[in-house]
Amino acid sequence: MATIKDIAEKLGVSVSTVSKGLNGAKDISDSLRQAVLDTAVELGYTSKKLKTNDGAICIFVENMKIDSEDDFGHDIILGFRQAAFRSSYRIEVEEIDPKFQEDHFYESYILERGYIGAFLVGFALQDPWMKQLETTTVPTVLLDNFIPANPHVSCVGTDSEEGIDMAISHLISLGHEKIAFLDGSKDSMISDQRMRAYLRGISQHHLPLDASMAVYGFFVADAAHYHVPSFLDMGATAILCGNDDIAKGVIASCEELGFSVPEDVSVIGFDDMPFAATLNPPLTTIRQNRTELGKCAFMIFQTLTDGVSLSKNMLRPSLTLRKSTAIAKPRVLIRRTDSKDSVLHVNPRLYEETLKEQQT
Repeated sequence: MATIKDIAEKLGVSVSTVSKGLNGAKDISDSLRQAVLDTAVELGYTSKKLKTNDGAICIFVENMKIDSEDDFGHDIILGFRQAAFRSSYRIEVEEIDPKFQEDHFYESYILERGYIGAFLVGFALQDPWMKQLETTTVPTVLLDNFIPANPHVSCVGTDSEEGIDMAISHLISLGHEKIAFLDGSKDSMISDQRMRAYLRGISQHHLPLDASMAVYGFFVADAAHYHVPSFLDMGATAILCGNDDIAKGVIASCEELGFSVPEDVSVIGFDDMPFAATLNPPLTTIRQNRTELGKCAFMIFQTLTDGVSLSKNMLRPSLTLRKSTAIAKPRVLIRRTDSKDSVLHVNPRLYEETLKEQQT
């Protein structure tokens, strides 16, 4: 278990300064006090003075790694814990799967475990609990998912439309006109949000809207190997990706096919994971602050417990420019591919909506 001395060494301050930060002393700055609290949570420090155990909030995790700093969910949970540190709540984490949801009714499990509410991370649209959340009265916050018309359930995420538009605008400034999009899994609300953002962005910038250039895959690097050859055959000069793992796979696939990034093909990711800066070349990516997402989720939870209903809560993204994008190098069309994973086949309604928006 971490000690006050460990916190002091991590921050490069005195033990007495850490003690002041933990106990709310007024003779240190707010920023230093917050740094002490955040570091205490990061290192696993606990204090009886700060924990009265009035109730527990559970972070349920599915389809997401959380153990390492390189895992997407790590900083989200860290941020939630940091925001909750001075509260009376205990924070527990349970990693579950769809089978667990089938075996346990959501509200019954919450009651059985004595939780006062929950934060759900990594859930898919078709998960059993998602249907049950439509009528739950348990204060619940969802990451990248949305339940309409239930005042007890709220959503937190990053504004995909703003982020994707930043990326497209950057590529257009470099002369790119054939921009492909390799999205994540098809049964995901965040995938649909990013696909919609891409289609709208291409349309609003008056570029040709080609469904074959907009494809669903999976949120893993291997998804790139199935789709990058087709993108290149269709003359894509840039590939926008649903997350950084996909972008990592896209860079590797381009190299395997004899194309250089960014000289031949520009690549942009989404998330700004720690590994993005160490790729070759370092990855230009849309950054979402995962620690702030976790902190925001806790603040929303507190608001729900105070009887104030919130709906969708979006953090602003930013564009981190590195070395994986460059001035467009025009390429000729070799062949067209009508993939079964394109938006036209996977989500035709979404594609048709964009076409109608384009015509109005």
